[in-house]
Amino acid sequence: MKLCDLRDLILLATLWGGSFLLMRIAAPVFGPVVLIELRVLLAALFLLPFVLQRQQLRHCRQHSLPLTVTGLFNSALPFCLFSWALLELSGGFTAVINATAPLFGAFMGAVLFGKPLLPRQISGLVIGLGGVICLISSQGTLNLASTGITLLAAFAAAACYGYAANYSASRLQNVPALSQAFGSQLAAAVLLAIPAGLSWNNPNTALNDWLAVLILGVACTGVAYLLYFRLINRIGATGAVSVTFLIPAFAMGWGWLIISEPVTPGMLISTVIILLGTGLTTGLIPVAKVKALLGR
Repeated sequence: MKLCDLRDLILLATLWGGSFLLMRIAAPVFGPVVLIELRVLLAALFLLPFVLQRQQLRHCRQHSLPLTVTGLFNSALPFCLFSWALLELSGGFTAVINATAPLFGAFMGAVLFGKPLLPRQISGLVIGLGGVICLISSQGTLNLASTGITLLAAFAAAACYGYAANYSASRLQNVPALSQAFGSQLAAAVLLAIPAGLSWNNPNTALNDWLAVLILGVACTGVAYLLYFRLINRIGATGAVSVTFLIPAFAMGWGWLIISEPVTPGMLISTVIILLGTGLTTGLIPVAKVKALLGR
């Protein structure tokens, strides 16, 4: 990996890690659905000039249905679910749940898309599940009776990402990455327009609230997509997915630095376990290295 690719990878993790903090700040003000409508709309508007410059708008028209499905499961639903979950959960904790998305992707690929699970992937899923159990059990302050639905929403968001990854890989294989990014964000904005309109309650907003929305939409979504797809072109999809390993650390760091969210040892241990499972499932961590670490 070249130095410029490493720089882009760290910047991408910084932006996506920061998105959890920004949603944590802005969701109580605007409401989850309105916030995400603003996020995806700003992202689509930011990406539009790039799509027009490269004359890729025709791809969005030709593949409007699969782009709409991708927009629903890759943006509209998971963004809203995470935004709602962040009304109660910390950004760092939620980002660790987000790291399970590749695990859901492998599981759904086998169950819904006929992709066989390799032995290392099964091992990764088991280890990842252990990390999830460790994460939830480490949060002694969580009242599962009241936050159980919130936790389910966060995991459902990660599952949406897993489904969307398989769906887009099977239905949008020949569509340029930039067109996928713009088309899915535009579709998400259209899908959320009516729910957001019905949810709008004329919030008492300050300049900082709108600044958080602007950064979330333009930087953490629009710019982040451009970085992500540039990394895919340079170092491949597997290398780009390695950003998953960095996001929880940046999310916990932003939360601790800006709004003093606690980072517990249990969260850190759970993150390591989940990312180990993710690495095995995606092939980013070779089985031979794991065996070497275990002394086998």
